[in-house]
Amino acid sequence: MKNKYLSIVILMLLASCNVSKKEETVNVDIKPDKSQIKSFLSQKITVYTTAENTSLRLSKTNEIVFKPSNQPTETDISVFVNTNKTFQKFLGIGGAITDASSEVFSKLSIDKQEELLKAYYSEEGINYNLIRTSIHSSDFGLGSHTYIEEGDAELKTFSIIKDKEKRIPMIKRAQALIKDDLVFYASPWSPPAFMKTNNNMLHGGKLLPEYNQAWANYYVKFIEAYEAEDIPVWGVTIQNEPMAVQIWESCIYTAEEERDFLKNYLGPTFEKAGMSDKNIVVWDHNRDLLSQRANTIFEDAEAAKYAWGTGFHWYETWAGGEPMYDNLKNIKESFPDKNLLFTEGCQEAFDATQYERWSNAERYGNSMINDFNSGVVGWTDWNILLNEKGGPNHVGNFCFAPIHADTQTGELIYTPSYYYIGHFSKFINPNAVRVSTTTSRSTIESTTFKNTNGSMVTVVMNKTDQKINYNFMVNDSNISLEILPHAMQTLVY
Repeated sequence: MKNKYLSIVILMLLASCNVSKKEETVNVDIKPDKSQIKSFLSQKITVYTTAENTSLRLSKTNEIVFKPSNQPTETDISVFVNTNKTFQKFLGIGGAITDASSEVFSKLSIDKQEELLKAYYSEEGINYNLIRTSIHSSDFGLGSHTYIEEGDAELKTFSIIKDKEKRIPMIKRAQALIKDDLVFYASPWSPPAFMKTNNNMLHGGKLLPEYNQAWANYYVKFIEAYEAEDIPVWGVTIQNEPMAVQIWESCIYTAEEERDFLKNYLGPTFEKAGMSDKNIVVWDHNRDLLSQRANTIFEDAEAAKYAWGTGFHWYETWAGGEPMYDNLKNIKESFPDKNLLFTEGCQEAFDATQYERWSNAERYGNSMINDFNSGVVGWTDWNILLNEKGGPNHVGNFCFAPIHADTQTGELIYTPSYYYIGHFSKFINPNAVRVSTTTSRSTIESTTFKNTNGSMVTVVMNKTDQKINYNFMVNDSNISLEILPHAMQTLVY
């Protein structure tokens, strides 16, 4: 009996020791390995600035060296970058070459045409690599057209001959400057009239069920025709603004209708045509209803397998309120394997006296910073070029573009929006990764990317009427900087 009690005591002592050891292990203070934190001490940073009421336009304004960081105070304004935390890979930035853009382009002198192309697509300019276009016509052009004769459901008359007149030559000249990183994609505004419930390309209407397959075949024909012109097609969106009945070319799809067209027709048709490598983007409308559309399509495994991601626009603010960036974050968290792509944005209500309206540029800056910080991989502006009237637009829907051409004088007009976009596109390269960036005050906004060559690019925007002094803190390194009122800065280091 004594031996039995002795054994029990020994076992209890051993158990007690094990518990102590466990607690001791849990409570160990593990210090961060500083060797894993990249230091920028003594490294140089170059600052580029665009600012209202100055001559600064993507101008080099400072070179300064990082110093050791100190603990910021509650009264400091700071930007914090943590290079150990990276997120989505960058696809690129660009704009749309529409019938309107190519029509205006065709009226320019050869010198001005070259100037425009270099301004957008070269390293001397702002280095665009994304091009969007329409599948046949949109509102931005001289009128409606399709690629077939009316009633030709078998697509025997399919021809892109109209696009070859002005649009494709402009696209090919842009493509020649982009080198290896071209992302070219297309969006339809409406099927041909006979395929729709309202027998009209304008004013909404829906795709008639009996033409689902013919319409899916139409996308394939478009891709084949453009690739026969040596323009590689990265992908398509299913429908431009599928919940808007517009006075121009438009077509309505509910979430369920778009889901079913994708999984039963467009996806399988691409697969059968050997086009599984073409990317299909759903929604292509505003941030407001984006969640419901993505939930409906991506929760369906058969539809989701064909979808690269979600496209979106910024026009949800037409009824007032703020941009719905939280909807982007929600979808990125809900479906991390799906991508987000900004497919269109422009400043509406054109006014030729307002080319220099700075709030237009700040709308771009705010959207781009917050979209990228929400997980967006690429950003596509609307028309890259319009005339002095904000067109041509065959239904009078005139808008701003980053660059306008005065067709009376032949001169190009660069708006502040061009330069604000350039603060991103000129310096962030395809395949860069976004880096963790936050600010201590809402008076400034910021995002950061790391290029594949190791260079870092941080964009900072000040929308206030006051000059702001701020700390720029990267890991253990710091610089004190100043940003002018209503200004954009790009920091390269």
